[in-house]
Amino acid sequence: MAAAPLKALIVDGQNYHNWKETTPLMKTYLQKAGLFSVDVATSPPEKQDVSGFKPDFASYNVVVMNYQGADWPDNTRKAFEKYVADGGGLVIVHGANLGFPNWRPYVEMIGLGWSNCGGEDGAYVYWQDGKVVREKTSKPGGGHGAEHAFLLLVRDDKHPITRDLPPKFMHGPDELYHKLRGPAKNLTVLATAFSDPRQLGSGRDEPVLMTIGYGKGRVFHTVLGHGAAEIKSVAFIVTFQRGAEWAATGDVTQTVPADFPGPDRPKIRP
Repeated sequence: MAAAPLKALIVDGQNYHNWKETTPLMKTYLQKAGLFSVDVATSPPEKQDVSGFKPDFASYNVVVMNYQGADWPDNTRKAFEKYVADGGGLVIVHGANLGFPNWRPYVEMIGLGWSNCGGEDGAYVYWQDGKVVREKTSKPGGGHGAEHAFLLLVRDDKHPITRDLPPKFMHGPDELYHKLRGPAKNLTVLATAFSDPRQLGSGRDEPVLMTIGYGKGRVFHTVLGHGAAEIKSVAFIVTFQRGAEWAATGDVTQTVPADFPGPDRPKIRP
């Protein structure tokens, strides 16, 4: 008898990015992994009352955040905090790390983000000389250069998400976030990419894939995936699928597909 599918919830409805295009693709990618049933919770649109927005987070194994917008009501925030702290899985995709900069539990869940993320105890996190550097700063963070294809370097090849992936692989043209900052508690950097000054980048090896522990919960944070074209990159699709499974279960059973890219050029799916 086949095991019941993992239950995934994608949260959208407000986002600086085009969630109307990206949510259907993310839903399809999770379904094609063969592990998930997927629901979508869409908030009221921007500038409308969100006080009645109350997804049933506790009914799901993993929540995918494709949301960045109005603050949720207090009871929704409390339910979300309890869900993750009690062992729920969470996936943060690209612009979701711009959300809720003044909601401290969310800031701790995502580890790193934009703006004043982390407050006075925030750190700018990057990779240098074979290790993670946490540079304490109270300055606002976050930015990106021009969209371009870039190379990811796996920094933790023992983690279930990155286990069996090539040590270097290309991602299609996308925004490469840089100078993210935050509390970075219980944060593990899985993969980085060099933010090239020639592309208006920081000149540092910036975290691109990471995990964060929050209570008993598991968080996978990917900075990839600006829009529909960008998330059709196989590098995004596969790491997103693997990250969602790990967030939901603590392990990854998926094999690496034959079309996964190496270091020479990105692979894009139709």
